[in-house]
Amino acid sequence: MIAYLDDRSVLVVSGEDVRDFLNGLVSNDVSEKALTPETPVWAGLLSAQGKYLADMMLFDGGEAGIFIDVHKDRAADLAKKLKLYRLRRTIEIAPTGLRVFAGWKLKGLSRPHDPRLPALGHRWLAAGGSVDASAADWHAYRIGIGVPDTPDFEVDKTMWLETNAAELNGVSFSKGCYVGQENTARMNWRAKVNKRLLPVMLAEPVGADRTIMAGDREAGTLRSFEGAHGIALLRVEYADALLTLGGHPVSVEWPEWLPRPKDAEQGKD
Repeated sequence: MIAYLDDRSVLVVSGEDVRDFLNGLVSNDVSEKALTPETPVWAGLLSAQGKYLADMMLFDGGEAGIFIDVHKDRAADLAKKLKLYRLRRTIEIAPTGLRVFAGWKLKGLSRPHDPRLPALGHRWLAAGGSVDASAADWHAYRIGIGVPDTPDFEVDKTMWLETNAAELNGVSFSKGCYVGQENTARMNWRAKVNKRLLPVMLAEPVGADRTIMAGDREAGTLRSFEGAHGIALLRVEYADALLTLGGHPVSVEWPEWLPRPKDAEQGKD
């Protein structure tokens, strides 16, 4: 299936030392070794405290610069922040007319792979193209396999590793400094990711209440859903507890691609 993701915008960042500029800002490596025409990169722009400000898919545009695929709701703010960070550099940030496409459950498609997870299929930019699915179909699919996306992240609240960025190839722990790097690296080293965005199954239709409870304790918050499938920000300690939403059962569907804490390598203090 192929869908045009009409909830995304595409910016282009161009000018002198554009890779060096972005590498000092975003969570992932955008050097020529990591970001190539065949391999896009998923990354976050974070606060100094390591909290989410924006996430983006970066594409190597050759001489045109670096293309940034970003949710429409975050595009203007991202462009504003990038312009602030450029200081006196000869860097330009501008909108483009390109569109974002996703293709999944397809064989032999010669398009870049979504860098987060093989099951997500392909991701690319183009001026246009044929589609046989909608953005809603795409989001239902990625929610079903437990991959969070921009609507699940809270600006200046969600820590970057709570998005499962380490497991979904959204962070480099070896490339050097970037904004928010210190707290992000410390969380990873100490294995202190106490909350995560996890897929859940919902027994009943969702009402106004989004608070997920474990008995009389607040376990987390439902962030998005499609039918019976949802993504919730949950305290990991309650992942195996009896959970409810509006009095109805909720179950965590821990994805195969995400190691459980007991299976993950433990960090050191």
